[in-house]
Amino acid sequence: MGDTKNFRRVWKKPKRPFNFELKMDELKTVGTFGLKTKRELWKSRTELSRLRHQARSLLAVRQEVREKEEPILMHSLSRIGLVEKTATLDDVLNLEIENLLARRLQTIVFKKFFFKTPYQARQAISHGHILIGDRIINRPSYVVKVEEEDSIKLTSESIFNKILSEPEVKSDLGSPETENIEVPTDIVEEQKVETVEEPKVETVEEPKVETVEEPKVETVEEPKVETVEEKATE
Repeated sequence: MGDTKNFRRVWKKPKRPFNFELKMDELKTVGTFGLKTKRELWKSRTELSRLRHQARSLLAVRQEVREKEEPILMHSLSRIGLVEKTATLDDVLNLEIENLLARRLQTIVFKKFFFKTPYQARQAISHGHILIGDRIINRPSYVVKVEEEDSIKLTSESIFNKILSEPEVKSDLGSPETENIEVPTDIVEEQKVETVEEPKVETVEEPKVETVEEPKVETVEEPKVETVEEKATE
């Protein structure tokens, strides 16, 4: 089992973690399958890489070794629903990350019981509302075997028995049944809403300010004072 202090990491980060297209694909996958963090995605991607490496290794060995070990790999993968019983190693090499995430208990419960979102299904699993047979499984990442799918059910005291049984109220707006419905013109004319005319706002003219002319100041001529010399000359 190894030392608990020096445990082996079960996931690897991508080689280009800051690639924009890779980040967008990871965020889309995380939201589609309701994963908590990208670490869960990296775990599944590492497991897929291990399966592909094992399949490529079997293709490179001798025929006697391949005939002995290939059925063991195919049987283990067919038990969890990744490949068919008659699949070959080429089918293992064609597996995608979505095939592994689709076998998680969270994804199967989300599709089987018609939860609104995969995160709601994750909440139900984490809080102990899901049974597989007689066991309560509270791990959303649990890989469900093919023989266990029919035994998945909700606990008897779960509140989701009432929530999920209530039908959702859906409106007919935008549904395919109502897109091409022809309505008689007589009914349309009766349902016309009278347009209310907005009251006209009268513009008030601003009063004109009359300019007051300033009074003209008349200049008074000062009287001339005759000097003594002028009188003597006269």
